[in-house]
Amino acid sequence: MSDVTTRALRLLALLQSRTVWTGPELGAELGVTVRTVRRDIDRLRAMGYPVLTSAGHGGGYQLGAGRELPPLLLGAREAVAVAVGLRLTATSGLEGLDADALRALAALDRILPPEVRSEVSAVAEAMGVVARPLPAARSEVLLALATAVRDGLRVRVDYERGDGQRFDRRLEPRRVLSIDGHWYLFAWDLEREDWRTFRLDRMHAVHASTFRITPRPTPDIEAAVRASITHGAYAQNVTVRLLAPYEEIADQVPPRTATVTPDGDGACILRAGAEADDLHWIALHLCRLGAPIAVIEPPELVTVLQEISARAATAHLAPDAP
Repeated sequence: MSDVTTRALRLLALLQSRTVWTGPELGAELGVTVRTVRRDIDRLRAMGYPVLTSAGHGGGYQLGAGRELPPLLLGAREAVAVAVGLRLTATSGLEGLDADALRALAALDRILPPEVRSEVSAVAEAMGVVARPLPAARSEVLLALATAVRDGLRVRVDYERGDGQRFDRRLEPRRVLSIDGHWYLFAWDLEREDWRTFRLDRMHAVHASTFRITPRPTPDIEAAVRASITHGAYAQNVTVRLLAPYEEIADQVPPRTATVTPDGDGACILRAGAEADDLHWIALHLCRLGAPIAVIEPPELVTVLQEISARAATAHLAPDAP
């Protein structure tokens, strides 16, 4: 790196460190003349940095806000603060911010020196976000997957199934999604030769390879993930037609509970998953929605709903009720 480039970077760091610098102050810090400072300021402006000049008492040079975000220089302590903040945001479940924070963290992590990266990990492990009690995805897993998606690389994942068994999965990651505060990976499973959805809280480690992912037709990722987590992984599928507008029902159904699609004529289709002995739980939720129900599958759900209705019909006010 040339002396001119080194000095320009040093000048940029100084301008970021405080609001206003005079020409003589900058010259003293850099060991150059005020004329050289002016030339270096012009170089920064040519690179897109909006360096403003103000005259009079208290005036000088200051770094302003431009139309675009130019490259930012961070010291070691500043980089740690930014990276830790991004990690906490990425795992906090803050709607609309978690995915953006993860992408920013992936970009920052790529250029962090090893010693700074170690300090970031140490500080992040000593902190936490008090939020809803959700399964925790490791920040290093989030970061590794986001980077692999960005770079289009295959990964090997140490994955734990619901029964506790762990094994390696070779995947081509397409997208990392946060749904209702939970993190998922949508990827092509190389062993099963099919699209799969994986929970990040069940991943113990992610190892990126140097092999590029294979271009192939990709379905609607968000719809595929929602379908997978709401009914695709269950032993029994529940499908009903609700005689109520889609907008009215969709607002009452959490994204991880079921999928709701319009069906015309003021109706909608709800699909959910259930274990073989869990139809009563699904039936209670359907009753809560307050809409007439036409069962498509399974037929046993009709019996369960009728049993609930019969029991509810026997309810009465206790004689000693106030």
